[in-house]
Amino acid sequence: MDESVPMTIEGHQRLQEELKQLVRFERPKVVQDIAEARSHGDLSENAEYDAAKDKQGFVEGRIKELNHKIAMAQVIDPAKIKTDKIVFGAKVTLIDVDTDKEVTYQIVGVDEADIKVGKISISSPVGRALVGHRVDEEVNINVPSGVKVYEVTNIEYS
Repeated sequence: MDESVPMTIEGHQRLQEELKQLVRFERPKVVQDIAEARSHGDLSENAEYDAAKDKQGFVEGRIKELNHKIAMAQVIDPAKIKTDKIVFGAKVTLIDVDTDKEVTYQIVGVDEADIKVGKISISSPVGRALVGHRVDEEVNINVPSGVKVYEVTNIEYS
C-alpha cells in the first residue's frame, strides 16, 4: 500500500529544517538539561529533571514524526506542472459570485496548510472541491453556512 503524501518543495524543505534544528540543537540541549538536573540530587522530587525528561519525550517524538513525514513525502514541483486544470500545487484565484470578493489559495499538502497565508490542504473540503476545475468555471463549495459559489479566474503553477 502506497502511503505517500504530496508535498511541495517548500514544505519538504521546511520539515527538513525543523528536523535539523531538533537534532543539532534541541536534542543536545535537552540531554544537557537532564544531566544538570540529575546533578542536583534526589530525582524523586526534582521538578527540573521531570520537565527535562518531558521535553526530551516531546523532542524525540517530533523527530520521529518528522522522519516519517519526510520519508513518506512525494515531493512535487508545481513549476513543472503543465495543465489547465486545478491540481496539487496550483495557485488559484477565485471570485465569490455573491460578494465579488477575490481570494487566492495555493493547494498544498496537509502539513503545509496555513489559511493565514492562503495555503489550503488538498484534502480539505475547499481543496477537494477545486481540483479538476478550469478558468471561468464555477465551483460549488459546501461550507457550514450552506453552499458558496466561486468562479475560477486564474490558475498558476510556480
